[in-house]
Amino acid sequence: MSFIANSPLTITLKVPTLNDNKADFIRMFRLWQQIRGTHTPKVIFDFSECNFLRQNAVAFLGGLARLLKSRGGQVDFAWDTLQCDIKGNLAQNGFLHTFGDNQQGWTGNSVAYREDANDNLEGILNYLDQQWLGRGWVEVSQAIKDEIIHNVLEIYSNAFEHAVSDIGVFTCGQRYPNLNTLKLTVIDFGVGIPANVRQFLHNSSMLAERALKWAFQPGKTTRCSRIPGGTGLDSLKNFVKSKQGKIEIYSHDGYALIDENQELYQSSPTFFEGTLINITVKCKVNYHNFTQDELLF
Repeated sequence: MSFIANSPLTITLKVPTLNDNKADFIRMFRLWQQIRGTHTPKVIFDFSECNFLRQNAVAFLGGLARLLKSRGGQVDFAWDTLQCDIKGNLAQNGFLHTFGDNQQGWTGNSVAYREDANDNLEGILNYLDQQWLGRGWVEVSQAIKDEIIHNVLEIYSNAFEHAVSDIGVFTCGQRYPNLNTLKLTVIDFGVGIPANVRQFLHNSSMLAERALKWAFQPGKTTRCSRIPGGTGLDSLKNFVKSKQGKIEIYSHDGYALIDENQELYQSSPTFFEGTLINITVKCKVNYHNFTQDELLF
């Protein structure tokens, strides 16, 4: 991955192959680092070195493009450098249409690319219900589905209240039938969870990983909006664990991994000022017959 300064007024970002392993997130955040603090009039996204883009990269690239535009820059996607299968997926999830292509997205294995500049919580709730958990891919009761959607909605509410971002929140998901997984990525380009926790606790020296750990404990919240907080996303954690899945969080130089075996909070080898949350669940597993009371313990 690299960038090429074509002129003092243009930067070409070479988008690499981006899956959602830890090394992929590091490569992805380096794209943000290359334009961090710049006001370059024109940025070109070049995909000639890219062989695959997962849903996390789609949400990230959309947000990065909006960030550049919010600074008054011009963004060009070099669509002719896209491989056919990547272009087809970006057409299906609506990314191409969002950024100027005439082709509408369609129903497939994608959870549509979405941008929310403000807290349209009803629209987001419908999206999570109809596009993500409500498509029959994951077997779960209506009561538990509603509870999980409420907890994911809290991620959005936190971002709108505390991220301090003019461009909002970006989302994309994907079902991978061959891997038996369903993924959803939610990202904002705001001030990040560690900054909010440090301010709330009046502890400016708190390490990023400790701030993430605090934020994911039961009853912990820095939010006071119309969506009740304080769950610490505990129900979401339990759901993911029961589905043999995982939650990964990147914010500042902190990283968190929550799965059925562990809750890991550590420093990250890269820095991203905003917050990215990547949710993975298994579509079919041998056990997930918990009750709602067990989910909310």
